[in-house]
Amino acid sequence: DLSLSFKANYFSKFSKAPVICKLVGRKVLDGVGQPTLEVEIYCTVKNYEKRICSTIMSSFSQIHENALPETTEADEKERNDSVNTAVEWVNESLNAMLRDLKPTDQSKVDKMLGEYFTKKVEEKKDIQKQEEDEAAAAEATLALTSRTPSVTALPGKKKAANPGKKVTVAERMIPPAEPAESVLCGSLAIGGTSLAIAKAGATISRIPLYFHIALLKCSQDSPKEMTLPLPMVSLLNCEKTSPAKLKLVKEVMLIPPVQLSLKQGIERVLHIQKEIMRLLELPGKAPRALKRISHLGCLITGCDNLEQLLLLIQTACNNMGLELGTDMYLAINCAAHELMDYVKGKYEILTGTFRSPDEMVGMYVELINKFPFIIALIDPLRKEDRQQWSNICCALGSKCYLIAEDAATYISKLKIDHNINIPMCSGVVLKYINQTKVSDLVEVTGLLDGQRHITILGSPDGESSDDSLVDLAVGLGARFIKLGGLSRGERVTKYNRLLAIEEEL
Repeated sequence: DLSLSFKANYFSKFSKAPVICKLVGRKVLDGVGQPTLEVEIYCTVKNYEKRICSTIMSSFSQIHENALPETTEADEKERNDSVNTAVEWVNESLNAMLRDLKPTDQSKVDKMLGEYFTKKVEEKKDIQKQEEDEAAAAEATLALTSRTPSVTALPGKKKAANPGKKVTVAERMIPPAEPAESVLCGSLAIGGTSLAIAKAGATISRIPLYFHIALLKCSQDSPKEMTLPLPMVSLLNCEKTSPAKLKLVKEVMLIPPVQLSLKQGIERVLHIQKEIMRLLELPGKAPRALKRISHLGCLITGCDNLEQLLLLIQTACNNMGLELGTDMYLAINCAAHELMDYVKGKYEILTGTFRSPDEMVGMYVELINKFPFIIALIDPLRKEDRQQWSNICCALGSKCYLIAEDAATYISKLKIDHNINIPMCSGVVLKYINQTKVSDLVEVTGLLDGQRHITILGSPDGESSDDSLVDLAVGLGARFIKLGGLSRGERVTKYNRLLAIEEEL
């Protein structure tokens, strides 16, 4: 028996390196019941077809929580179509295109995926142009036959403003919202396949995914040291649509101090969370708790002002003998883009209370001076308010992190124009969505490192049960990881992965 196994091992050295033989794409559900994409990789290992691994993408929506029902409905239909298209791409084109490639050759695979995506974008542009030309021709024919000037908008001419909507001076003064980046139907196939290949490469090489990613980032040199990202744990989710007055805060996050191990930090967060729950149950003593868990994995509550919210957290910490600013820190996600009233040209920070972009800067300076334990503000302003971003960075840059999440440019754009300084900020939340490839993340985090910006890897809204995001964050050397709260399986599974990596390292 021994001689047989010895011979098997001896001859296995001469067998061909594993190559991709099949990709399988399928439609599955994410943690909030939305359709998303799973990509499965099969390789030929020692002449046998073997299933290596699979990944599930997280779904991402640009729709705000206070959007109209019809907008949400249209977004859901679009997402469904996109997943169906992505499944088709994986099972047909990508399956044929990547066959016989080594799963360890990430850069080659990503280059091919990028070229495929560019071709699809060009095809879409050609179809749109054809449709526009046909519409223009039909309009010209109609104008000739009716012999009356056409009242419909000609291509290139702006539509008339909605009747009844007054465009005020304020709206003209503030920079208008930049249009959302268009997402190509099926783009999930690119991100899903790239991540699945990285996972397969790690499996074939018999190393953890985070180490495989670190090797890709260091151009195959062994990384000198690996540090774990600090978790930004969502404690409370304040819905913008809640009956309470406070609108300025979307979520409050706890950041454990760096001297604690990750395990100790998470245990401390859980204790604070428990104490908060107890305080919220006391009659008339605390802000309204809505007794349900947000899709972010934390408790939903509403407050009438920010002080009320901060006092609640301070009380919970004091009751446990902990001091904010030493034993625990806070980060606040303001999601300012959801606060802007475009008619008034101001942000609605409390129901009926408005602030101009300049006044917002003053308000944040006052807030951080009063509560120095807040060490990070995420999206304190819209990305369009570039002058104010610059002002807030000058005023607060040395006191707290000013982080762009929604206010950041998408990874695809960051790669092209390297324009991370607009808006000026301390760091950027990167999300692995749509056509993002593993190579893109490696490149962009390298850019961020070079410009002394911090990298935060963040969960999208519709999180899946796949925990690869944690390995990406560790391998890329992210400073923070933003995974939501310590509830809901799809979020907790990532915290568990983080704890497992801490044990390994």
